[in-house]
Amino acid sequence: MLFKRLITVGVFFVGISAVQAQKKFNSFSGETIFSMANVSINGKQEASRLRFSPVFNLQFLTNYNTQKHFGWFYGIGIRNIGFIYEKPNTDSVYKHRTYNLGIPVGIKLGNVSKTFFYFGYEFEIPFHYKQKLFVNEEKESKVSVWMSNRVPSIMHAGFAGVNFKSGFTIKFKYYFNNFLNSSFTETVNNVRQSPFNQMKVNVFYVSIEWNSFKPTARRSSKKQTGAERFSSIAF
Repeated sequence: MLFKRLITVGVFFVGISAVQAQKKFNSFSGETIFSMANVSINGKQEASRLRFSPVFNLQFLTNYNTQKHFGWFYGIGIRNIGFIYEKPNTDSVYKHRTYNLGIPVGIKLGNVSKTFFYFGYEFEIPFHYKQKLFVNEEKESKVSVWMSNRVPSIMHAGFAGVNFKSGFTIKFKYYFNNFLNSSFTETVNNVRQSPFNQMKVNVFYVSIEWNSFKPTARRSSKKQTGAERFSSIAF
């Protein structure tokens, strides 16, 4: 049902682009993420810490500015998403993170060549999971798995942000589904366990980006002479 809606939205935007003048361009940017999480165990809210992830968060977008005050975009990106959780009444801290391959789709409202608001939807596929346990600030254990079933196979998120004329962008993003797979089981000391069955975690973050919606610079095909190169450096 969700994918049918996405297809409908895509067809709608393509139809708009076909009948109106548009400017199409590609953009490439990085993203610095400050994330938190709503963590609950057996329905009780628990504490989480601020998580800082400057790498590796990369995004490539194809932009369509169909009017001065309206545009839309889609793309592909890689993001480092996670949360830090303090286990109640202990000195244990868990750090969970995934690297996700995401496909965002969104629209722009405002002066799309200067300052504007944007919002959209993104689905992400977690392809690498890592978990670390710290006790009294000392690392006790680590789990690192490709395509792990400790997390859902697809994550769904909504985002909204503002892009300023300078190219500076602030974005808020919220993940709708549980970050952890509550059905996951593992065997520890010959005992079958479900470590996440009582946990519900919704990650959200604020991020800063630069030049997310500005055309990627192209190299000129014309070769410069030595004098031209000197001139461009000196002046």
